[in-house]
Amino acid sequence: MKFAHTAVRAALLSTISVASIGLATTAHAQDESVEATDAVTAEEDVAFDEIIVTATRRDQAAQDVPLAVSVVAGVQLANAGIVDIRGIQQLAPSLKTTTGQSSATGAVLTIRGIGTAGDNPGFEPAVGVFIDGVFRARAGVALSELPPIDRVEVLRGPQGTLFGRNTSAGALNITTTKPKFELGGYAELSYGNLDEIEAKAGVTGPVSEQVALRLDGGYHKRDGYIKLANEDGRVNNINRWFARGQAYFESDDINFRLIADIAKTNEDCCGALNTGSGFVLPLTSTNNAIAFIGSNAIEALSANPLAGGAVGRDGIVRPFDAKGRIMATTPGRGLTEKVDEWGVSGELNWDFGGATLTSITAYRDWKAMRDQDVDFSGLDRAYRDDYRTGMKDFTQELRLQGSAFDDKVDWLVGAFYMNEKLTMTDTIRFGAQADQYTDAVINGLTRSTALPTGLQLFGTLGAGVPLFGQVALATNPTLLAAALGNPALFALFNSPLPRTPAGAGQTADKYRVDTNAIALFTHNIINISDSLSLTLGLRYNYEKKNIDTDLNSTVPACSFFQNPATLPYRQALQGAGLFGGAYLLGCNPAVNSEFNGIQSDKRSESEFTGTARIAYKVNEDVLLFGGYDRGYKSGGYNLDRAGFDSVLLGGNGAQLTDLEFGNESVDAFEVGLKTNFTREFQFNASLFYSKFKNYQSNRFLGNNFVVLNYDKLVSQGVELESIIRPHPDFVINMGYTYLDAKVTDPAAGTDNGAQASNQPKHAITGGITWTPQISDGVNGLIHADWRYNSDHYPINDPVGRPFTGNDGYGIVNLRAGVNFGDGKYSVEGYVENLFDTYYNITAFPIPEQGNSFAVYPAPPRFYGVKLGVKF
Repeated sequence: MKFAHTAVRAALLSTISVASIGLATTAHAQDESVEATDAVTAEEDVAFDEIIVTATRRDQAAQDVPLAVSVVAGVQLANAGIVDIRGIQQLAPSLKTTTGQSSATGAVLTIRGIGTAGDNPGFEPAVGVFIDGVFRARAGVALSELPPIDRVEVLRGPQGTLFGRNTSAGALNITTTKPKFELGGYAELSYGNLDEIEAKAGVTGPVSEQVALRLDGGYHKRDGYIKLANEDGRVNNINRWFARGQAYFESDDINFRLIADIAKTNEDCCGALNTGSGFVLPLTSTNNAIAFIGSNAIEALSANPLAGGAVGRDGIVRPFDAKGRIMATTPGRGLTEKVDEWGVSGELNWDFGGATLTSITAYRDWKAMRDQDVDFSGLDRAYRDDYRTGMKDFTQELRLQGSAFDDKVDWLVGAFYMNEKLTMTDTIRFGAQADQYTDAVINGLTRSTALPTGLQLFGTLGAGVPLFGQVALATNPTLLAAALGNPALFALFNSPLPRTPAGAGQTADKYRVDTNAIALFTHNIINISDSLSLTLGLRYNYEKKNIDTDLNSTVPACSFFQNPATLPYRQALQGAGLFGGAYLLGCNPAVNSEFNGIQSDKRSESEFTGTARIAYKVNEDVLLFGGYDRGYKSGGYNLDRAGFDSVLLGGNGAQLTDLEFGNESVDAFEVGLKTNFTREFQFNASLFYSKFKNYQSNRFLGNNFVVLNYDKLVSQGVELESIIRPHPDFVINMGYTYLDAKVTDPAAGTDNGAQASNQPKHAITGGITWTPQISDGVNGLIHADWRYNSDHYPINDPVGRPFTGNDGYGIVNLRAGVNFGDGKYSVEGYVENLFDTYYNITAFPIPEQGNSFAVYPAPPRFYGVKLGVKF
């Protein structure tokens, strides 16, 4: 596959050459408004607007903060047409966002190659998301439509002192627009291809001299871009709405902001395409054979099984058509995904004169319901039916901040508390063709010259194919003699395994995890001189998790194999080398009733994290900084019964410690430079080195996903960013990240020593925004942004790489329009993914087909028009 478009490369290279350096940047926000009376002066004295950030929980100019932070303001987000946090990666090269099995529970954010991949809610993120100071417990919880934004700060590297919990890779600090004390409002309506409709509106204004209100809301829908092969329909659509209300109180020494929001989605997500990789493997091992035969079994048993192309039973190679975006599912097995969330928060700032107290109190309630065709084919093998998960989070943060010794010391002390109640009900069940699939695989494995018909277990292939037990009796005289003298044993070997009714499997696997997290922290800036400062921070973290499980599954094949009376049958299968495959297929670990029962467990941990940074201001335009950060990410439980080990396969049965994984820690070092060489050119650079210990990774082990702690991962590289503003109406933003991120641990298998999966070594972003005045009261907008990722592999499996890897590719977005009536009215046209570039968002091995791989395809080109009005 050829993913990179030559025009994209040309655009990137030409823009880089304009800056005379091989880099490009993170977009920074620029206030484009210039009073008409000052227009001439502004053109003669071009200057960057000072961007204020709260990366240190203080209002500081971004160029004065001694750490690597990328800032994207609301106007830049609007120009780029970004509607949720996934789009921010287009403007920040060190940030990468992906969505796998689920938009709600499978979203992944990575910074500098470090993040958390996985669909399991027990696995927490490494990139923290904070919206108006409130910690969002999972990345998917923050994926609803964004309200009007003041700015987004991408904090790169561990944020273990100030920003809550689980920020070992970094944090997104999002600040939304507050209510204003002057009446105003807006309304926007967009229409695009795939019948996309987006409507947003808001109003703000005062109700008294001290109180202002704001109300925002929006609705967004779009048809899906992945077509279903076996029935009419599409997936990966959009159908969501949100509403958000705010009240703001301000007096001389107190301000208080109250926010309440609600959001809902009802979508079909997320479609995966089978690459057909299992069809072309040689039969060199049992695992390869199962993959090959399993794929052909699906081909034989289902209509339009793979839909993306493969080698059929006729031996003809049919190429995988990625851009066709056609997915096979069992008719009637949907990918419904519903999310309901609401929350309320209050932020109080009280200035006592010598110190300021900040209190942020929040409660959030989030829940999701999903259906999923988990065999990723047209075969009715297995599915999820009304899987449910939910989180209720209460957080409280207190900070007291002031200065001492004639402002030589800017001190801050604080405390953080979180109580989270996580619930999950899993419902993986077998479909109507479950036994047929197992028989087809066993049949393929047992065919030979001596036995061309092969064997079967469940009797689904007809009388012409003998049962395994019948052949075992016929070929083992000792066993036959025993069976002739034992009617029960004779019947056991001459009967098929008990059939699996459709719907057998998990009745309901219920998990509940209660988390209590407490932290005490201090963060202090010591101004040694006017140009030299030292930042020292320390945080104590304590966390306790209590888990309760109630697992209930019913599968006839599981009961059969676990019955002591069937031991001779199991022994015969073991002698034929078939027991492992038969047991894992007929009694998959995800539904294995051996693991049924009620259990409880708990774990607690404590950790010190902190920071030490030094900053030296060479002059007003140049800042040098360097520092050390200690970060931490808590351990937990992988909420998946498939993580238990079966007694029949040599394990010790279901124990919650099997699902437990430990915390990870990171020691990070960084040096950097921030400059305004001229008033028209801003340039920043940083070098980073981060060493992770006990790095958490979600791995697929053939039949299930488990969370493993790898011994070491090192992430190191270079980040460059620049803004060129030759004129108040014309801004060029560019950024470049070189990333080398590798795991060192033999237990990591194919990940050991390889670049972290799905992480390009080179990422380049850029943007050009031109807002010329066309005539009195009429202004234009021309905006283009792009991101280039070098070659990378969504999965490091050497078999899967040829089918899932991405050649270097670029994504280009355009937006152009005019506003008139002194900015009251606007008309814009937009194109996302201008060249319709295809790439694989991520990839995974298909369960029960160990060497078959599926991919989540990139969105196609979107385009449309947007109308807006302001007052």
